[in-house]
Amino acid sequence: MVDLPVRVSPHVKRARVAIFTIFAVNGFLFAVWVVHIPMVERRTDTSHATLGSLLLLLAIGAIVGMQAAGRLSDRFGSNRLVMVSASMLAVALMGPALSTGVVTLGASLFVLGMCNGALDVAMNAQAVEVERMYPRPIMSAFHALFSVGGVLGSLIGAVTLGAELPIEISVGGAGVLGLIAIASCRSFLLRATHPAMSPDRSDSPALGWFSPRVLGLGALAFALFLSEGVANDWSTLQVKEHLGTSDGIAALAFGFFASAMTIGRFCADRISAQFGPVAVVRYGNLVAAAGMLLVLVSESLPLTLAGWAAFGLGLSGSIPQIFTSAGNLGSGAPATNMSRVVGMGYVGFLAGPAVIGWLSHVVPLTAAMAVPLALTLLAAATAGTVRPTHVEAERT
Repeated sequence: MVDLPVRVSPHVKRARVAIFTIFAVNGFLFAVWVVHIPMVERRTDTSHATLGSLLLLLAIGAIVGMQAAGRLSDRFGSNRLVMVSASMLAVALMGPALSTGVVTLGASLFVLGMCNGALDVAMNAQAVEVERMYPRPIMSAFHALFSVGGVLGSLIGAVTLGAELPIEISVGGAGVLGLIAIASCRSFLLRATHPAMSPDRSDSPALGWFSPRVLGLGALAFALFLSEGVANDWSTLQVKEHLGTSDGIAALAFGFFASAMTIGRFCADRISAQFGPVAVVRYGNLVAAAGMLLVLVSESLPLTLAGWAAFGLGLSGSIPQIFTSAGNLGSGAPATNMSRVVGMGYVGFLAGPAVIGWLSHVVPLTAAMAVPLALTLLAAATAGTVRPTHVEAERT
């Protein structure tokens, strides 16, 4: 085994804390938006159907932002783009809050999605920069902080909604808090001091999308993001429909899934350091598949909740391994590669709920969960896709 450096400079440690903060702020700000969706819907006098269509603009904006962020990060540095996109996200949060009609809401959602998509790529590219300076994997912990920020944003949003504060105050206050936290990170993020990855003809702008490594990682991200999207949107309804529980009890399914995923992300780095990223993806997805199989066959609430928890635990470490691999491909521009893989994954996240919705018109909702079961088994079988390249192996 290759010996790893054991000393980490104080500057790199501060950069790690700074990007931890950015991930948490991203989760916090997006959660604040999510909990205020019903209020925005009433304020703009928008129907559920219209709002659903407008949310597609948020998704389109995110994909546009992701693709732009890759090239901008490679050209100007992910540290700069993190600061710009995070600050813009905090400000853009006010767009939906101030919207009074369908047109302004649609435009503000597109901008919000674009800022969030750009930040997603930039902060992951910066996280890869920081991880390169560490003697062990740390990517999963960054994603865990995003989840923690989301929980904090949900709780604060619930408190402000319960206090019936005007949306301008609650959302505006969250944006100001976000800007303060973001500004505190400015001096600590890493500049891109390492040389760009060696260019490769297959990763030229014209052919980069068709690089086998990019496509392989993107396909894996697509499958796992799709599975995560299914859990986010359908876990509660699956329990309610299959077991006939109340809404409150059914909501525990998502709670178990999300909690297990957060816990798993805090643990995945140590597992990756000990056994490697391939093991995290392979055995993690076998755990996820076992959990989903339990959901499919269980007629018991405790067992079903255990299945959803196992599904979240198994999925938790895989996406960070994919992002680390995408940022260290050894050819092409790292942030651009990252943007392509993240973009393909995000399409899967959007497609998952729709695919299950279509299938539920043909088969029971629980039976439709065979899709994420099959995808996690496929991910386990193709886990070698995240194996470090020889360039990264030489670095470590």
